[in-house]
Amino acid sequence: METGWILISAILVFIMQAGFLCLESGKIRTKNSINVAAKNLSDFILSSILFWCVGFGIMFGYSNSGYFGATEFFFGAEHSPWQFSFFLFQMMFCGTTATLVSGAVAERMSYFGYLIVTVLLCAIIYPFVGHWAWASLYDAGNSGWLENLGFIDFAGSTVVHSTGGWMALAAIMVIGARQGRFDSNTPFPAGSNLPLSVLGTLLIWVGWFGFNGGSTLALNDDVPLILVNTCIAAAFGGLASSFIFAVENRYMDVSAMLNGVIAGLVAITACANIVSPAHAAIIGIGGGIVMFAGDRLLKRLKLDDALCVVPAHLFAGIWGTLAVALFHKDVVFLSDAFWQQLSVQALGIVVVGLYVFCLSWVLLVLINRVVRLRVTSEQEYIGMNITEHHATTELVDLLNSMDAQEKSGNFHSRVPEEPFTEVGQIARKYNRVLDKVHDEMSQRDRALSDFKSSEKRKSAILNSSMDSIVTINLQGEIIEFNPASERTFGCLRGKVVGKNFVDLFVLSKDKLAVQKSLEGKFVTSDGLLINRRNTILLKRSTGDEFPSEITITGTTFGSSIANEFTLHIRDVTRQRRLQEKLKQLAYSDPLTGLYNRTYFMETLTQALKSINNTKNCIALFFLDLDRFKKINDTLGHQAGDELLMEVANRLMNVTRSEDTICRWGGDEFVIMMNSRHDESSVLTSATKILQVMRQPVVLSGRELTIPTSIGVTLTHTDLVNPTTLIQQADIAMYYAKKAGRDNYKLFEPYMAEQESEQFDSEQTLSQAIAEKSAFSMLYQPRVDANKEIVGFEALVRFTNPSGLFVPPSQFIPLAEESNLIVPLEELIFELVFAQIAQWKKTFAVLPRVSINLSGKHLLSDGLLPFLKTAMQRYGIRGEWFEIEVTEGVFLADIETCIDVMQKLHSLNIAISIDDFGTGYSSLNYLKTLPVDILKIDRSFVNECAVKEEDAKICSTIITLAESLGLSTVAEGVETAEQFEFLLSNGCSEFQGYHFFRPLSADKVTQHLGQLNELSVS
Repeated sequence: METGWILISAILVFIMQAGFLCLESGKIRTKNSINVAAKNLSDFILSSILFWCVGFGIMFGYSNSGYFGATEFFFGAEHSPWQFSFFLFQMMFCGTTATLVSGAVAERMSYFGYLIVTVLLCAIIYPFVGHWAWASLYDAGNSGWLENLGFIDFAGSTVVHSTGGWMALAAIMVIGARQGRFDSNTPFPAGSNLPLSVLGTLLIWVGWFGFNGGSTLALNDDVPLILVNTCIAAAFGGLASSFIFAVENRYMDVSAMLNGVIAGLVAITACANIVSPAHAAIIGIGGGIVMFAGDRLLKRLKLDDALCVVPAHLFAGIWGTLAVALFHKDVVFLSDAFWQQLSVQALGIVVVGLYVFCLSWVLLVLINRVVRLRVTSEQEYIGMNITEHHATTELVDLLNSMDAQEKSGNFHSRVPEEPFTEVGQIARKYNRVLDKVHDEMSQRDRALSDFKSSEKRKSAILNSSMDSIVTINLQGEIIEFNPASERTFGCLRGKVVGKNFVDLFVLSKDKLAVQKSLEGKFVTSDGLLINRRNTILLKRSTGDEFPSEITITGTTFGSSIANEFTLHIRDVTRQRRLQEKLKQLAYSDPLTGLYNRTYFMETLTQALKSINNTKNCIALFFLDLDRFKKINDTLGHQAGDELLMEVANRLMNVTRSEDTICRWGGDEFVIMMNSRHDESSVLTSATKILQVMRQPVVLSGRELTIPTSIGVTLTHTDLVNPTTLIQQADIAMYYAKKAGRDNYKLFEPYMAEQESEQFDSEQTLSQAIAEKSAFSMLYQPRVDANKEIVGFEALVRFTNPSGLFVPPSQFIPLAEESNLIVPLEELIFELVFAQIAQWKKTFAVLPRVSINLSGKHLLSDGLLPFLKTAMQRYGIRGEWFEIEVTEGVFLADIETCIDVMQKLHSLNIAISIDDFGTGYSSLNYLKTLPVDILKIDRSFVNECAVKEEDAKICSTIITLAESLGLSTVAEGVETAEQFEFLLSNGCSEFQGYHFFRPLSADKVTQHLGQLNELSVS
């Protein structure tokens, strides 16, 4: 949908070229009409070529500085349909900018001079301005310096129209006025065909729908408002300018109306997506007034603007750019945000004006000294149709020379260059192209020689490799097949080159998956993956199957896109047989070589049976690696396996030969020491184990430590069974984790009692959730800068069966640990939704209610179906409530978080990040997360008014939120000093005991009644 809409919009913008041609042709004298047509067509062609060659790269290429791009030149190397559509859309913008200058300098600038102006504008002026303000439209992570400051120019009031207007102003100042333009004794013709100009204006109006509507880059809900604002601004612009003219001159002037319409269109272009239709009308009126006043100013200064380009595009563009701050729907008038936005808009106008006008004026003055930009007085008098575009014999000579070259095939001889003619310019350019072709051919010959040498080296490597190396293209056709491949697959290279690898050597059951992997360039989640060791069954030419490991690497040719793939294939038949034998060893762990759980339990049982006879003490050590899952997730399972094997080696080195070591499962290990030792010696052994486990280990090139938690239990009697002994060590290990990890704990009876109590608490909580009656809701108000309630946070309260209040700090963590958090939060949603529905029946105005959501619930599959069902059952709309998630949630699975949050956004549910600044998530993710609000943690707010560090943290979070277009809420505001500090730094909303304590539903109802009374009054 996005690609189609951009293409349609690009076509509409292209229609504007026809509109400008009709408008300009109708408003100049007929003796110059052909010249106008030629210039309009030429500037679009030249601007398109320049934009394709360098303009797009400078404007949207990647840069570190934000001043110009340095990539994407000669656009078109393996881009996506959306990128091609975006490029075409922006090419139309560049053509529009170039066309503006044509109208201002009509009827006196030479054709060649105008081409120079187009080159300057499209190659070294417009792309730089565009990069400053729009670089991130193509790549969200690549923004221009003006854009980083917050400069807003939605569809180009400044970037397109003011840029063209500034250069038009410099051009008319350099080349001067038309003959007789300001001669009061001789009336100057107003135009040759005003109906044609009216048609041109209407075409421009139609094209402007694509100009503004397409700037959303997607056919979304903003497009209808943008198109309405565009139409309203144009209409009021035409009305304002024609009304002023009629009041002053007592008659209606069509030209004033046409220029007013264009001025209205230009003015609304910067902010069509962020203003209301009423404000669009005001902006259009302002555009018409600015255009009329600007036209008067130019006439007083005797600056000849043939089509009123400078007033209608430059001055109206400046007004429209300032209107962003004046009428932005999300910026309060005269607020700090307003002044900040206004200053940024003004800075953008000044910087673009200084850059474009000064550079244009200097370049045009210098060029005019070398190449006369204006035609002679005689040529202007005769008309540029004749003087600039008559047929010449030089063209025939050039064509004959080129035809002779084609027939002879000799391109070393140059065609004759006739000086001071356009054909001579073409011949000179053609000769330069020939020179360039000769240079390219020479470089290609050298490259071919180097390639042949490289091929010889590559062949030597392929032939000597013991692994099968097969190169295939994007269609799966075999390109290379080394001798090891011939031995492995049992067929010669000449028999398989050009044939499909999948058809020849992949089993029927795997062909579809492998083919899809190839089509996805081996980066999809299913099938084979690039740069990974893949295991798959293949078949030989005889039909025999064999297990293999395939490592795939991509080959590129001057781009980032893989065009060929090299398969490194290893026959692992012998390895598989060895693995199968190892699996048959029932009492050993296949990865670490340690004993497995079965053997360990049998050994422990025998040890307990003989303990009374030997008078030994049995000590069990239950070990758990604290960071194993994180290592698996970040470094991969191979690194995790290497870690487990390293742990096994260390445990064998730190224990005695008579001790029994078992890999219990996953990252858990159990050690049994059966000897005559006491508690002191056992704890000494635990200390030694911890010391050896703390030694660094290198995994995937990284040096890491292995924090380990150990639970220890002892027994001198056989009265305890093996399962209970293991359970005691496991409980002690859990307490070691609770004590901060990387330590050990000796089992004590109270530990089992506490575990039993926690189990009882879990059962009580589970029963309470099922019965629902033990839970109630309070609502913490959230206020704005005027201390008026703008929202509530729902807070759950729990009373146990004994009638005692249980703090959230106790039962919420318990719910998290016991996996009861999801049903608990579903109950909270039910209670809050029921209350919201009740309030909505009574009150028209209801501030949004925020509900806290745990990370487990956010990442669960049932969240969205539950919310949709509950919202439908209670008649709740997404904009009536918001969801709060803590920052630490994003550490789990950022991609899933983004997907779920985007789906919540599609339901119009706002999302806030609670306790922002206390977690460990990367700020790089913040710009990709569909988040609306940042809540500043109370730990920062507590001393923000007295402690410089906390003050800086709060102000930084507020600034960050503003730069990302997010709101901020300060939690725990308890003093007036905190409130004043946060308010002065731009915080949006506040929450804390300084304003309100948590309120019951009845108290909230009273406040809502007062709020609705104020709303009605």
